[in-house]
Amino acid sequence: MSETGPHGGLTVRVTTSLKGVPAADWDGCANPGAAATLESTSQAADSFSQEDPDNPFISYAFLRALEESGCVGGRTGWSPAYLLIEDEAGRLIAAAPSFVKGHSQGEYVFDHSWAEAYMRAGGRYYPKIQVAAPFTPATGPRLLIAPGAQVNEARDALIAGLEALREQVHGSSVHVTFAQERDMAALLEAGYLERHDIQFHWQNRGFASYDDFLGLLASRKRKALKRERREALSAGIEVSVLSGSDLTESVWDDFHAFYEDTGSRKWGRPYLNRRFFSEIGQLMGERVVLVLARRAGRNIAGAINFRGGNTLYGRNWGCIEDHPFLHFELCYHQAIDYAIAHGLARVEAGAQGEHKLARGYRPVITRSAHFLADPGLAHAVAAYLPGERREIAAAKLALEAELPFRSGADLAD
Repeated sequence: MSETGPHGGLTVRVTTSLKGVPAADWDGCANPGAAATLESTSQAADSFSQEDPDNPFISYAFLRALEESGCVGGRTGWSPAYLLIEDEAGRLIAAAPSFVKGHSQGEYVFDHSWAEAYMRAGGRYYPKIQVAAPFTPATGPRLLIAPGAQVNEARDALIAGLEALREQVHGSSVHVTFAQERDMAALLEAGYLERHDIQFHWQNRGFASYDDFLGLLASRKRKALKRERREALSAGIEVSVLSGSDLTESVWDDFHAFYEDTGSRKWGRPYLNRRFFSEIGQLMGERVVLVLARRAGRNIAGAINFRGGNTLYGRNWGCIEDHPFLHFELCYHQAIDYAIAHGLARVEAGAQGEHKLARGYRPVITRSAHFLADPGLAHAVAAYLPGERREIAAAKLALEAELPFRSGADLAD
């Protein structure tokens, strides 16, 4: 698709690969605030309520790693169809990480019941258009617009372009998942439906150490976490944190084995292949924070995180030996340690997991926007979503009542 639209003379194009798109042009739309990322520990920690100015998952490097490794494209059911908006001079001023999907896997916003109901009624739900960071339940920009551009026209062109793409592939719908506020506002105005879910995030209040954080917890909870951390390493386990040049192919061999073993038992088919980890090591190794556990001379478990401008994002974990509390230590406690040491505002610990509450991770609402072309399906889903949002809101309140902070110590958002 390549057409000139009514939005200030802007041209809308679709490309099936970022290979021909200059990295600086894409990142100028995806993360225009990256150059101004806060470096001061105290400043970054105080910015907990702000959006991440340098989200790794919509960066050129991350998306290219998925392409180069074959995790998207081919027969994966994730076919890249990146939307590009160019001005009259041919400059890229806006983009969207959009995909033509042949299933609903790897999205973390579950619409399987919508698909089943529509297909039982005689409709065809797939293909659909998904605007997302594949396999990554992390909120971030979705309508990517370069600063100084024709912002309103570019945003309108992106939304119109998604609808044109849907029509071109005869898709049933467009889904924009884990979207930020400014994107949600534009999409809702365009007639999209709003859906909510819950994640668990840890917030840095300018702590100087992990013990400072523990000081906010009730005495019983504080003692439990101290004991948990001791017992996690009691079998002679040592923990190391690797990034950049430390991420050797041998390290990736070990971590991929952990990921495959745990992933295949947890959800049947891990989404990321071995080559992907080599690609991210080469393309964005300085943004990878890999926490490894070692015992008796060999690596036995690991948790991979990605560092943004002010946020640490926990992604995947795996192990080949089971030890009590080791999962909590590598995925949650070590992430908090890292965020405090590096002045990051928060840790986003991924999808689901009420066990994160006891480790000081707060429930937060995540949002997605959905356009369903069939009026009957749209009406049914629109009738369902308000009730679901009320249930999510009630669940958040109930979860907040279980937080481990001592009375008067926890600060509201």
